[in-house]
Amino acid sequence: MEDTRWKKFKLCGDYNVDMRSLYLAWSTPAGLEKWFLRKADFFTVPMRMRAANEQILKEDTYTWYWHGYGNEIVQKGQILEANGQDFLKFSFTGDSIVSVSFSTRHGLTIIELEQEDIPQEPDPEKNLLVQCQIGWTFYLANLKSVMEGGKDLRNKRVELTSCFK
Repeated sequence: MEDTRWKKFKLCGDYNVDMRSLYLAWSTPAGLEKWFLRKADFFTVPMRMRAANEQILKEDTYTWYWHGYGNEIVQKGQILEANGQDFLKFSFTGDSIVSVSFSTRHGLTIIELEQEDIPQEPDPEKNLLVQCQIGWTFYLANLKSVMEGGKDLRNKRVELTSCFK
């Protein structure tokens, strides 16, 4: 039997923010740039770039740019599902898949993020499961900070990148 412990993980966060606002923070270029990315470009199937507040749809492709890195460091992928309300799924690093589900409980919006199909890496420093889990934990916390209090915790200074490696 194959050991799948290193192929997927799941994270959850609770937010004192309405579900619609959180969904838009994940499903529009402007929303993602508010808490996650320096620049989020999404392209429709005929390769039209989506407007800043336009919601992404299944089969869109994306090019993402990170704070702290130049334009040569990008993440490219595709939106696999986007129901417009409470679920997103997209391809991510190393051909892994990220699913994001939104629900409400006890007056809070709950976000569940699962990353699966993570390739195993023999070099521990390049372990995608560990690196992605650390990254998503930070970004889910930053989403909470930005949406609930307005404080962005990201390092946006390229000259400081080396001290975080």
